[in-house]
Amino acid sequence: MSRKLKTQLQTKLKLNFLILLGLIILLAVTSLCTAINIYIYGNISKPIKAEAAIVLGAEIWDKEPSPVFRERINHAINLYNRGDIKKIIFTGGIGIGKEFSEAEVGKNYAIKHGVAEHNIFIEIKSRTTYQNLENAKQVGLSTFTKLQPPKFLIVSDPLHMKRAVTMAKDLGLDAYPSPTPTTRYRSFQSQLEFLLRETYFYFVYLIFKT
Repeated sequence: MSRKLKTQLQTKLKLNFLILLGLIILLAVTSLCTAINIYIYGNISKPIKAEAAIVLGAEIWDKEPSPVFRERINHAINLYNRGDIKKIIFTGGIGIGKEFSEAEVGKNYAIKHGVAEHNIFIEIKSRTTYQNLENAKQVGLSTFTKLQPPKFLIVSDPLHMKRAVTMAKDLGLDAYPSPTPTTRYRSFQSQLEFLLRETYFYFVYLIFKT
């Protein structure tokens, strides 16, 4: 190989390396900025009155909500008791090996804690956040037919808010974040894992819209 050809090859390899390095840095910076945005967004909550709260489903333990789901339900109950919402829409289908749907468990828990049954609605087919919101939209719009458009508060964990509200707005809902004031993800490690997971799934949603 001639010296000139070798020099050209080295220059090309160096250029490709710099381009790759630049892309890696760009991806890292974008991911970091997105993660920070997700964290900040989840910790901002303005008092807004709405027609209903849409409670995003989470794991259940037999007939009882898991600690994560219970925090979401309790927050919705507090919103209801304060008069910030008139109705609660619970979402979530039947998981693998489960006998009851997440929405049914949420409804039963809320009734036990004083929410009138006629103010509770459920959808029991969804398995993902997007499906939660898509199905809740149908329930909500059929319930509030005289209000165009009705307002909804999206209830979930703080770090889940950015992705969930983005989805809700993309679905055409007049939606606002209402993160739980408490969360079961308390340790630094669990919060970091949750944040990294949400950052990843937020990018996935932006790309595939599902």
